[in-house]
Amino acid sequence: MIPDIYSAGLMSQSFWFIEFKKVVKLISNGKSDEEIKSICIEENLFGAAKEYRAKRMCGYILNRAKKLDQTMIDLFLNSDLNTQKIINLITILKGDRLFFEFMFEVYREKVILGIPIIEDTDLKVFFSNKEAQNEDVALWKDTTKKHLRTNYMTYLVDANLITIIDKQRTITPPILDIALERYLEACGDTAIIKAITGAN
Repeated sequence: MIPDIYSAGLMSQSFWFIEFKKVVKLISNGKSDEEIKSICIEENLFGAAKEYRAKRMCGYILNRAKKLDQTMIDLFLNSDLNTQKIINLITILKGDRLFFEFMFEVYREKVILGIPIIEDTDLKVFFSNKEAQNEDVALWKDTTKKHLRTNYMTYLVDANLITIIDKQRTITPPILDIALERYLEACGDTAIIKAITGAN
């Protein structure tokens, strides 16, 4: 379930694919949340500069990984790199309503309309619309919104949904792994499929 409220929480997060993969493997190996937290800190699993940073990263990444059931964990561990990155992106989308709506309302619409580029103005218009619709977003600082816009683009580049060509952000919608697509359909997550692939 995607949260009902808007959050600026992604401002302090990254795509963290390699770190996410490590945590999913630990979960698959039967490690508890507490054991994973201990490993993250004691072994500095993520190579964090400070212990408090390692704790925060571990908390965020565990929250993402816990959105995977056993079927999805098995799918992740047995998939190719591109599919694994998309599964990581899905866990981020499932935890953040605003990012999901950006994907559904901006990225998907661009794919449907055959517009190959995402520009800064697209992001600014999206945030302006949300400010008009939601007073919480309207109260966020400009620096917060700027940071989120940057992070959204970074996530999409890291997930291979955008490719930088001649300094332009070119949309490169994925062809989903059929097993992943069927799983999402079975779970009632067709909106996520549409948001990522640009399907009607």
